[in-house]
This record gives sequence, structure tokens and C-alpha cells, in this order.
Amino acid sequence: MLEKYLGQPITVTNQGGASGSIGSQFVKEQPSDGYTLLVCAETMGTYRTMNICDLGYDDFTVISPLVGDPKVLVVGKDSKYNTLQELLDAIKENPGKITMSHSGPGGSGHNQGLVLKELGYEVAMTSFDSGNDALLGVIGGQVDFTNPNISTLGGYIESGDVKPLAVFSDKRMDAYPDIPAFTETVPEAEKYLNIPYTLLSFVVNNDTPQEVVDVLKAASEKVFADPEWTDFVKQNAADPVYDEYKDDASIQAFYDNWKSVICWLQYDNGVAEKSPEEFGIKRIGE
Repeated sequence: MLEKYLGQPITVTNQGGASGSIGSQFVKEQPSDGYTLLVCAETMGTYRTMNICDLGYDDFTVISPLVGDPKVLVVGKDSKYNTLQELLDAIKENPGKITMSHSGPGGSGHNQGLVLKELGYEVAMTSFDSGNDALLGVIGGQVDFTNPNISTLGGYIESGDVKPLAVFSDKRMDAYPDIPAFTETVPEAEKYLNIPYTLLSFVVNNDTPQEVVDVLKAASEKVFADPEWTDFVKQNAADPVYDEYKDDASIQAFYDNWKSVICWLQYDNGVAEKSPEEFGIKRIGE
């Protein structure tokens, strides 16, 4: 849709590898003329602390955060747990015994396990090759629960293969209003859950001329107001983060808070190799 408002054809190249850092590095090495754009995942904020590469959000100018893909805590259809409280009680009674699947260290699902640990819920985290495999592990009864993205989960909810117990957030989803937010059961989790755990952002190199940045921002605003876009977001139950952070100050504050939550969470739990302090990332509340 950006083509429509820029009046220019856009070629999309999917370049994976090393948590997206290969594609990010490719964009960084291109001329800063606005003709090479990047849509990146949330891992951009942890490249340095995870010692993946030297890039970070401050190497780019954020045109806009885009959408979050809400995480939902689910159990299998035959699970004895029917509410989040029942699951949490079982975790408390059996520390380190209730199993949770995720797609690997440092990923959004693994981060959720770290949040549970910070809140006093010790689970046995089991790594799978992908988020989909982690979900299939729950459906197949290999593990007790997992936290998949709603974009991959909707069909399984509709088919009844899983029971959703909570949105791993401080708010419910419009598309599934009957699924409670995690903070409704655990209010003290709010400081960890006021951010999207799976986030897409639209960025360009940080030395791109301001007039080019302004053109991209203006075109993006038109996309965000287009009914075709808003319908797409709603149909996919995505979190419209772009609608909450529109000016440069609020966008900067949003990313600073995201890094404070995630980078320190990973470092304090021995997942990140480098201290966030080394990169000027403050702890929550500092």
C-alpha cells in the first residue's frame, strides 16, 4: 500500500538469518537516500546485548512502529487447566515441573518465560525449532503450555485444538474479547506487559535527509488511515502500535522503555551476554 501513496514501485526482499541482523546490516550499508527501507522485528533492540551484531534502533530513524502480534498463553484442548489461575497455582505448587515450550533463547516466547520467573513462577522451559513447533508440542501433549502469536494461533482456537487462558499483555484483544489479559490475574506483571513482545517497525538509515523522512512519514500516515490497511490489521488481530505513537518524542520513549524491559530482563537472567548499561540502556524506572 505504500506504493499507492509514494507513487513509486516497491520491491520486497525477505532476507532472514541471525535474528534479522543480516537484512538489517544490508540496509545499513546502502545509500541513505530513502530508496532502501527496512521493516524489522523487535530483535533489533537486543542485537548488542545479545552480542549478535553492533546495530541498534539508534542506527536507524524510525518512520513508525507498525504492529504487534499479540502473544496468547494456551494449553492443549485436553489439559486439566481451564483458567490462568489454575495454571499459575500448579506452577507454584510444582516449581520447575510445569513445562513451557518456546522457539529459542532470546525469542519473544522465551522472554515470556523469563517474565514468569521474575514474577515467582518457575517453569521448565523447553526449546523447539520454531514457534509453530512449540505450539504443536502443546497440541500433541508433549508440554503443558506455550505462548504463540495470535497470527499463527487463530485457526487452532477456532478448531478447539487449544484453550486460550490469557493474552500476555495488559489489555485484551478486540478480536478475542473473551480472552482475559494476563494482568487481570497478575496485576504486578503490568511493568513487564505494557509493551508488545513481537513488534514490527518501519525504519530507514539514521542519516537519511529529513525531507525524505518527512515524505515517508506522510505516506505512512495515509496508509494507516486507509480502510484497506485498518481492515487488514483488524482481520489479523494485530495490535495497532502505530496508532499510539505518532510524534518523535513518544516514539523514542516507546523504544527506550521496550529496551529497558527486555534487555535487562534477558541480562539479569543470564540470556544476554553484554550488560545493557554498556549501551546506555536504563533499568525500568531509572
